[in-house]
Amino acid sequence: SNELVNTILSGSDDLSVRLWDIRSGEQIQVFNGHKNTVYAVEYSPLIIKNSNIDLNVICSGSIDNTIRFWDIRSNKNELYMIKSDEKEDYGIICLTFIVLKKKDKTKNCTYDLNLCYGSDQGPICIWG
Repeated sequence: SNELVNTILSGSDDLSVRLWDIRSGEQIQVFNGHKNTVYAVEYSPLIIKNSNIDLNVICSGSIDNTIRFWDIRSNKNELYMIKSDEKEDYGIICLTFIVLKKKDKTKNCTYDLNLCYGSDQGPICIWG
């Protein structure tokens, strides 16, 4: 989206996610909601099927075992949260979006967008 051109994201041990303008060096927005250090931030290619809404979504992963999705135009409100398994993960340290090929019973191929994240204890999880 045009609103995310010339921007960069940062996560911090102050529990925030920040969106910056790389031309001016100015902070554009700050997103609060995590309960621990934010290690992973990513622009989301999120698309809502059958929707005319043009979302500008970013997501963040934290040691608090959550991945949170934010719309930069919705007054900094959190759109959605994924809570990972505290007993196994011990925090989200990286995340990215990947496209995986899927074959159905008729051998037709489709390509699905999946969220892939890594935790402090090593497991890699894929949500799709």
